This record gives sequence, C-alpha cells and structure tokens, in this order.
Amino acid sequence: MTAEVQARRAVVRERPRVDRRRLDDHVAGWGFAAPAVVLIGVFGLVPVVWSFVLSFQHTDLTSPGTFAGGDNYAKLVADPLFWDAARRTLVYVVLFVPITLALALPIAVMLNQKIRGVVFYRLAVSVPLVTSTVATGIMFSWLANPQFGLVNAALDAVGLPKQGFFSDPGQALFAVVAMTVWGWLGFAVIIYLAALQNVPKDLIEASSLDGCGRARSFWHVELPLVAPATGFLLVWLTINGLQLFDAVYVTTKGGPLRATTVLVYHLYNEAFVSFDGGYAAAIGCAVFLVIGAFTLVQLRFNRRTSHYEVR
Repeated sequence: MTAEVQARRAVVRERPRVDRRRLDDHVAGWGFAAPAVVLIGVFGLVPVVWSFVLSFQHTDLTSPGTFAGGDNYAKLVADPLFWDAARRTLVYVVLFVPITLALALPIAVMLNQKIRGVVFYRLAVSVPLVTSTVATGIMFSWLANPQFGLVNAALDAVGLPKQGFFSDPGQALFAVVAMTVWGWLGFAVIIYLAALQNVPKDLIEASSLDGCGRARSFWHVELPLVAPATGFLLVWLTINGLQLFDAVYVTTKGGPLRATTVLVYHLYNEAFVSFDGGYAAAIGCAVFLVIGAFTLVQLRFNRRTSHYEVR
C-alpha cells in the first residue's frame, strides 16, 4: 500500500468527523435561536394567518364568526372612509420619509467631523430614539397646545399669529409629521453615521489629491458609498410610515374631523370601536399587501442604483 493511498483513506475517514462537527454547530445555532423563532412564530406569523382567516368572516371578536366570503373586501373597495385614510397615509409617508432622510444625512456628516464635544452632540441626537412614542406625544401635545403651549408663546413673542397644530384640521397631519420626524431622526442619523465611518479614508484622500474639494469629494465619493444605507432607511421608514398608529392615538385620536385618521387607526376604529373584526382584518390584509409591494419595489430599485461595494 503506497503512502498516497493511505493518505486518501485518512482523508475519507476524516470527512464524517468534519460533517459531524458542522451538524453539531447547526444544532447548537438553532438551539440558541429557537426561543426567538418560537416568539416570532407565535406573536408574528400566527396573528398574520389568523387575520387572513378573519377577513373572510363576519365577527364582532366576542362570539364565533360566520363565513362572509369576499364581503369584507367588497366593502373595503366601496368604503370612502378607507380611501380617505389611505390618501392621508400616503401624504404622511411622502412627507415623513424624504424629510427624515434630508435632515439625517447632513447631521450625520457634521457629526462625522472631529470637533470638540462631538460625543455630546451624538448623544443628544440619539435621545429621541430611546424616548417612547407616548412620552413624545405628550411632550409635543403640551408644546403645541393652542392656549398655553411654548411654541405659540414663542410665536406670540415675535408678533406671529398663534397656530392650532394638533387641534386644527388643516395642520394636524403636518404636526404629526413633524413629531414623528423628530422621533425617528436619531435612528436615521445613526445609520448614516455608521455608513460614513465605513467609507475608506484612502478614497477621500485620493479624491483630494485629484483636485476634488470637500463638497465634490462628498458628492462623488461618500454619497455613492452610503447609497445602501439610504436604501435601507427608505424601506424601513416607509414601512413604519405605513403602519403609523401610536403617534396618532396619543395626540389626536384620529381627529380633528378625521384629519389624522390613517389606515391603521381606521383599522383600530373598525375593530375595537365598531367591533367589525372581519372588516378590520380585511383592512389589515390590504395594508400588509401594500407594505409588501412598496418593499419589493424599493428593494429592486435599491439593487439597481447601489453599484458601489466596500470590501
């Protein structure tokens, strides 16, 4: 028996051990992930499936339902309140997402500089991120109160007329946009800051040697390299915008005159005020499909526009 044959046999004998080791790693990994998988399945997947089942029933959520076929979806298509809520949700998303991105990027660029007290500034920007929506809503309700709010006091001090904000049907939705932009701005800044710090310094130095100023270097080098972060934020903020509920519930309860009744708050009213659980589930399924469609379109767009990769 030659040495070459003995070596091959030794390799063959070692392969099961390697495969066994990999199997043990997979088992250990799934063992650690199992609690999270179970929680996601119970509190995420099961409610989605059950909502889909409820959407084909007439039910008040307190007694057994009866099969409704497509009645709930037919009602949804013909419901003007649903389409009004959808329009307000779209207006909210169109304002909330671009404003948040437009403010977050320059702030992240400033916080990426070597300046005195930058740690304090970064901490200050991240504070809204750890503040609950309930606390944020209460704070903004007091600040924008038409009678004794600090914002109106400041406007009055400089000779400008007082505003209604959350109590004005023409301003309430825009006030919600401002509040939620403040709440999510810190998250977007952190994502952009992490992306900017991941840009290779060699590329920036090379661009400066080629005659690029700071502005041109940012536009042609840094901005394309943070495109994946922009794509992520675009998807994430859009999903959160389409699911807007808690900020509206805390501040306006969908008012005044339904001016802030967005899709998820309309769902809440149908389910827990009118107790039409089947129709509310149909609205939930419609929102789920819209979110899925927006996400797929944005992901496809991001793949086509993000051509840069840092290794």
